[in-house]
Amino acid sequence: MAENLYPSEIIGLPSKGWYYPEGHPLASGELEIYYMTAKHEDILTSRTLIARGVVIDKLIEALIVNKNIKYGDLLNGDKNALMVAARIMGYGKDYDATVTCPACDTTTTHTLNLETLSEKELEFDPKNKGKNEFDFQLPFSKRTVTFKLLTHQDDRDIDNDLEAMKKVVKSEVSTEITTRMKKTIVAIDGSRDNKTIREFVDAMPARDAVAYREYAKNINPHIELKSDFVCPSCGQESRLEVPIDVGFFWPNSRV
Repeated sequence: MAENLYPSEIIGLPSKGWYYPEGHPLASGELEIYYMTAKHEDILTSRTLIARGVVIDKLIEALIVNKNIKYGDLLNGDKNALMVAARIMGYGKDYDATVTCPACDTTTTHTLNLETLSEKELEFDPKNKGKNEFDFQLPFSKRTVTFKLLTHQDDRDIDNDLEAMKKVVKSEVSTEITTRMKKTIVAIDGSRDNKTIREFVDAMPARDAVAYREYAKNINPHIELKSDFVCPSCGQESRLEVPIDVGFFWPNSRV
């Protein structure tokens, strides 16, 4: 625990620290964060941070005890687990989320117990210890792609690239899928040439692209941000994504 006026708690990471380099502070598989205080709530009310879409990131970054840890280094699955832990520590386990039934489009409030969210069960391969790189043979073309799991900084870079492309290329077609694949794939059949990777992704058969994204998703350590939901209007049973936005940290009981 941190030796200061602010209480803290050590949180286990879904990655178990497996894919961080040896010696990296996150390789322990744990991260210590502060309990939220009124000072941290000041971050949540910042109109500037809300407008920039970074208010939750700034909050979680402020809650990390070890300031030598770069927030951008966190794998996305670990970052999401920290958000859930911070919300429970700050406001409790019950989250009243506004959800829309996929069957009848009825919007309602669904109370979710955040403590029921579970980590994805994974088997960690010893050969990947300390290394964020994975090989996958594409089922159709039989080419081998080497890829990495995205960090928070990778996500920010992708968002910036997409915004920059919007300003240059006026098109109604989003390039998010190929942009993300170009960011995650680091080699094609062992070649790490950026031009080769970009050209290959643009020409990748759709069946290969779908298989690759599914495989990458299945090996990615993360907390399952989904909840069982029964629509009070039509009775439809669904598994819905838990909405993570500014409202996630503003429970109805807050004054």
